[in-house]
Amino acid sequence: MIKKKTLTPVLLGGIFFLMLGLSFAAVPLYDAFCRITGFGGTTQVSKEAPNIILDKVVSVRFDTNVNNLEWDFKAKKNVIDVKVGQVNRIEFEVENYGEDTTYGVASFNVSPASFGKYYSKLGCFCFEKQALKAGEKATYVMTFYLDPELVNDPTTKNLQDVTMSYTFFSTDYYKQS
Repeated sequence: MIKKKTLTPVLLGGIFFLMLGLSFAAVPLYDAFCRITGFGGTTQVSKEAPNIILDKVVSVRFDTNVNNLEWDFKAKKNVIDVKVGQVNRIEFEVENYGEDTTYGVASFNVSPASFGKYYSKLGCFCFEKQALKAGEKATYVMTFYLDPELVNDPTTKNLQDVTMSYTFFSTDYYKQS
């Protein structure tokens, strides 16, 4: 009888600490899952370009949005046709038409979501603090390629166009730094 009385609290305590540990690990595990699988349109970050360029061409559309900032934000080209495996560079123009220095951070998503794991960025301004003074203009660059493996995936091999959406968000956090 005494063993049951001590085993239950120890077991419940162990379950509590396991659940607590899993709650702290949930965000990094979810992030890793999304990066590996491209879940939810999560794109990949790459250090080097592929060695092969295919003849398959995909139209990449760029959608730009601003949330709670007095900024004008647009891609220099709304659509570019790219060969799978070829490194591409797209420029975005940003202008602060407000009267104060403001700060923003760009997030992105790719659609259809199944395409995310094949959209690889070599360089991007995403998730970095950007500051623009009143009336200031800037050009931000993203360098990317479409992974040749996309032609081996039944969910993406027949896609002919993809949309890359960027949104600049205002953030009060960066005003304090």
